[in-house]
Amino acid sequence: MVKVNKIVIGGNSPFVLIAGPCVIENEKITMHTAEEIKKITSDLNIPFIFKASYKKANRTNINSFSGIHIEKALKILQKVKKEFSVSILTDIHNEQEITQVVHVADVLQIPAFLCRQTDLLIAAARTGKVINVKKGQFLAPQDMKHVIEKIESVNNKKILLTERGTTFGYHNLVVDMRALEIMKELGYPVIMDATHAVQLPGNSNVSGGESRFIPTLARAAAAVGIDGLFLEVHPDPSKALSDAASQLPLNSLKKLLVTIKQIDDLVKNEK
Repeated sequence: MVKVNKIVIGGNSPFVLIAGPCVIENEKITMHTAEEIKKITSDLNIPFIFKASYKKANRTNINSFSGIHIEKALKILQKVKKEFSVSILTDIHNEQEITQVVHVADVLQIPAFLCRQTDLLIAAARTGKVINVKKGQFLAPQDMKHVIEKIESVNNKKILLTERGTTFGYHNLVVDMRALEIMKELGYPVIMDATHAVQLPGNSNVSGGESRFIPTLARAAAAVGIDGLFLEVHPDPSKALSDAASQLPLNSLKKLLVTIKQIDDLVKNEK
């Protein structure tokens, strides 16, 4: 089990929702999205951690939107944290960013493409924060044991492991549901990212995606018995400045969570 403030993740606890827009576009969209997700999760009694990136450092195109200024973005995350009493998860991309982010974030997330970066993992782990590591699209689930060993090497055992699909040929991802069970055997809570997993990466000037499959992957993962569900959610994905093709519309969230909660209750009551 891993605790994020008062939220318990793992150990047959109810699933936790990690959700929010891909990247902070502006304060209005961020606050609105956080407020609505908070209302939905409160109504459904689902633990909620808000996520949004203060910048995107891995855009396909050099001209793609990568975020607003880091200090401005972090102030917005701090406002979300204070006004809605939620924990915050956000990505870090290099060691230098950590000193700024650690004062706001409760969970430091290591992006998939950076999950083998030893210095970054160790620097993040030394903060004592919870570390969520996205499994690289190029890694087998068993290989995440090496990531764990790096974080544990500085006495941090507050680790979350997130599945987000595996490279399948060119410009496609596939999710092997066995990976969720395999990573569970490594001893830490496992999260399913059902939005990045539907991406069609790099097949044009921007990454594509098949958002219609988000509920499919989320339901399937819940049936396996995940500890958390990661969703990028936007009020109007068609107008999102990042990952427009793979975000869940905000108005579709509650219906999906009702189903996921039912599956989660069923699976965990059997254990």
